[in-house]
Amino acid sequence: MTKVFRAGNAVLPDGERAADVVVSEGRITEVLGYGEAADGEIVDLGGLTLLPGLVDSHVHVNEPGRTEWEGFATATRAAAAGGVTTIVDMPLNSIPPTTTVANLESKQKVAEGQLYVDTGLWGGAVPDNTGDLADVHAAGVFGFKSFLAPSGVDEFPHLNAEQLERAFAEQARIGALAIIHAEDPRVLDEAPHTPGPEYADFLASRPDDAEAVAVTGLLEAAKRTGARVHILHVSSAAVLPLLRAARADGVQVTAETCPHYLTLAAEQVPAGDTAFKCCPPIRSESNRDQLWEALAAGEFAGIVSDHSPSTPDLKHLPRFGGDGDFAAAWGGIASLQLGLPAIWTEARRRGHSLSDVVRWMSAGPAALVGLTTKGAIAPGMDADLVAFDPDGDFTVDPAGLHHRNPVTPYAGRSLTGVVRTTWLRGEPVDVTAAPTGRLLTRGEA
Repeated sequence: MTKVFRAGNAVLPDGERAADVVVSEGRITEVLGYGEAADGEIVDLGGLTLLPGLVDSHVHVNEPGRTEWEGFATATRAAAAGGVTTIVDMPLNSIPPTTTVANLESKQKVAEGQLYVDTGLWGGAVPDNTGDLADVHAAGVFGFKSFLAPSGVDEFPHLNAEQLERAFAEQARIGALAIIHAEDPRVLDEAPHTPGPEYADFLASRPDDAEAVAVTGLLEAAKRTGARVHILHVSSAAVLPLLRAARADGVQVTAETCPHYLTLAAEQVPAGDTAFKCCPPIRSESNRDQLWEALAAGEFAGIVSDHSPSTPDLKHLPRFGGDGDFAAAWGGIASLQLGLPAIWTEARRRGHSLSDVVRWMSAGPAALVGLTTKGAIAPGMDADLVAFDPDGDFTVDPAGLHHRNPVTPYAGRSLTGVVRTTWLRGEPVDVTAAPTGRLLTRGEA
C-alpha cells in the first residue's frame, strides 16, 4: 500500500518546506510539493513537522548480562518514544562483551524479537582480542570500541599505548572504524579524588587534561597506523584544537558530543544528585558554549546520547536511599528518550533550526556508521519518520520514560518539542504491541 505523509513542514536535505512524502513498501519513493500526490492513503500531519527518524550510534543496552540496568525491549521502546528509529549498541556493559564472534552471536540471538527500532552492534577491541577483530568485523559489527582508561567493568579492560597501536594497525588493515573513549589513566590517577556529594570534587577528579592527553596520544597512533578513528563523547573544549590540527595533518578523525554536554552545566548540578554523573564529566557553562561553537562550525560528526543507565542503587541517589557520593556512583547518563527535545530546547534558544538538529542527530550519525538508507527524507531512504511538535512543552517525569530505571538528570526540567508519532519503514511504532525493528549489520542498505 502506498502512503502519502502530507506535512505543512518537513525537514528535507535541502531545507524545510511543505511536502508530500510518498512511501511504498517501507521506502520513500517520492518527495513532492504539498498536495501534489495523486494516489495513496493520506497521513495528514496537520500542524506538526515531519522529521527523519533520528540515528543514535552510542547506546548501552546492557543485554545480555545486565538486563536489570536496561535491555533491548526497554531501550528500543524509549528510542521510539523519543523519535529515534535506529540505534547502535555498545559492546559493553553486556556480559559477555561483544569482543568475539561467539559473543556477538549471543547478543544477536538475545536481541531478535525484542527490537522496536532498527538496531546495529559495535564490537569491542580489548587487550587480548586483536586476532579476533577481522572475523568480528566480517560478521557485521559497525566498528570497534576501545577504552584508554578503565571502563568501569572488569570484563572490558582498557588498552595501553602498545595495545592501542596494535589494535589501530589491525583495524586499518581490515578497514574498520575505531571508536575511542579517550581519557588518560595517568592524568586520572594523579587528579585529586575526594569522595562525597559535591559535584566540584568529582569534576576535579576528571580534568580536561585527561581528555586532551588521551586524544593527543591516540591521534599520533592513528597517524602512524593510518587508522580511521572517532572520538566518543567529547566533553572538553580542550580537545577541539587537537582535532583541528590532526585533520589539517591528514589524520582520519571524527568526533561526537552528547546532549548532556550541550544542555547541562557543572554550575547547575545539585549536591548529591548523582543522576548527573558521567565520564567524561559535564563541564562548565563556558566550556559548553565552546562545544556549541564547534558544533555550529561542523566540527562534530553528530550528537548521540551515550545512554548508559544503571539501577538506582548503583547511582547512590538520595531519593532512592543512597548517600549521594559522586565518587562511588555509576557514571552514566540515561537520556535516550529525551535527546531530541533537550537539544531542540537549547538549539532554538541559540538560534539554530530543526534542519541543524536533523543534521546533527540523524544525517550525521547515519553517515558515520555507513547507514545509507537512514538519516534523511529523500527518495530511496527508509521511511523512518517522526511527527514532531516543535512548540509543545512538557516537564520531564522519570516515571513516564520507557527505559528500565526511572533515573535521569532531566527530571523536573521543562523541555520544548514533543514527539507525537514515530514510524519505522512507514508503519507507526506501537510500544505496547509486538516489536518490528530489525537487527542491522554493517554494509546493509
